[in-house]
Amino acid sequence: MPELPEVETVRDGLDRLVVGAVVRDVEVFRDYSVRRHDGGPAGFADQLRGRRLAAAVRRGKFLWLPLEGGGTGVSGPAADDVPAAALLAHLGMSGQLLVRDPAVAGDWAHPHLRARLHLTGAPSGAEYLDFVDQRTFGHLSVVDLEPTDDGAPGGLGSDLPAVPEPVAHIGRDPLDPAFDADAVVAAVRRRRTGLKRALLDQTLLSGVGNIYADEALWRARLHFARATDRLRPVEVRRALDAAAEVMAESLAQGGTSFDALYVNVNGESGYFARGLAAYGREGEPCPRCGAPIRRDAFMNRSSYTCPVCQPRPRNGRW
Repeated sequence: MPELPEVETVRDGLDRLVVGAVVRDVEVFRDYSVRRHDGGPAGFADQLRGRRLAAAVRRGKFLWLPLEGGGTGVSGPAADDVPAAALLAHLGMSGQLLVRDPAVAGDWAHPHLRARLHLTGAPSGAEYLDFVDQRTFGHLSVVDLEPTDDGAPGGLGSDLPAVPEPVAHIGRDPLDPAFDADAVVAAVRRRRTGLKRALLDQTLLSGVGNIYADEALWRARLHFARATDRLRPVEVRRALDAAAEVMAESLAQGGTSFDALYVNVNGESGYFARGLAAYGREGEPCPRCGAPIRRDAFMNRSSYTCPVCQPRPRNGRW
């Protein structure tokens, strides 16, 4: 599943290539891809036509494009300069948002094309924003925006203190300028769970998935089963700082790609997988001490640790 750096790479591409464009028309090729939208495909298209894509914003793994003017918002007309609604995208397991210019790429359509926004006035000159999804777990919808609880911008990419209603319960991620690390440290230590479970809890902090949790814990020299209520604040902070560090490094390389499904808006894969220290390296030597990396079953997935650098606690929680 795409993780935060992959989604941020897509957000950055949308910000550069399509923000400012107006949606001229909408085609939905698979109704299931807009299953979360009230009104179905026809309502989805009606609420996008004539609207301007005002920004590209991300919180955790959620992306949204606030909509300005030229139509009716979910809960009524939107003022031209104050977006009341947004196009919300969740990429699921294999979703992609691809910016296409038929003048360059021709009229070829991706075999897993689920929806297409026809654009006019895009800064890149692109005419299509395509939603492609092979496994069909992703979805698009037009949703209300609501004020943020803390009055800070809703996510990275916009100063607007608003967030889509379905995203309001999602915590901020470590790369968000409004991320309150001290508050998250305190919240983690109040939980009675294992450290990796806490890192994966999107209500505590968002954007940390299985890959980056393992990499962050390896850097922080902490085992995934360490009990959160027994950790010192400095240890939790070390894990959060490591998560921010590893995701920033991955972002600089376009994310972690293991197959052709994980791509940016131009269809290009990232290469951070080549630099992973622990994840997926069972039996290989730890880059720090040389001990063989260990794999354990974890929440129907796997966790990878160094048995020397990350000693397992005697009474840890899974």
